[in-house]
Amino acid sequence: MNKVILMGRLTRDPEVRYTQTNNTLVASFSLAVNRRFVRQGEERQADFINIVAWSKTGEFCSKYFKKGQQVGIIGRIQTRNWEDDQGQKHYVTEVVAEEAYFADSKRDADTSNFENTFGNNVSENSEFMTSSDDELPF
Repeated sequence: MNKVILMGRLTRDPEVRYTQTNNTLVASFSLAVNRRFVRQGEERQADFINIVAWSKTGEFCSKYFKKGQQVGIIGRIQTRNWEDDQGQKHYVTEVVAEEAYFADSKRDADTSNFENTFGNNVSENSEFMTSSDDELPF
């Protein structure tokens, strides 16, 4: 089974491109996901995880996700490699988003910015927060 569940903050706005063959939308962005434990005397560390979202999920992410926003992603890990024009091999691991959710409260989303909230601790028991239907932006 290949299933990944992440909650973190976007390090940049999603970048959108379209495939050459069938013009499919692809959104890519990176999440800063805090590590669960902190070593004594050190600051909390984060992992920066590349996310790729295709088609409708990518459209949703590109339209509603912004840098600094806390989001939840459910997807799968994918690895791929290629050789560039200079013959150098590249290898990348990324998460392909199958589901994407808002994880900020509405109040937090209005007042937060990436620099002030990146270091804040996320509760180890926190779950994805969902909004009622009347709060959804679509």
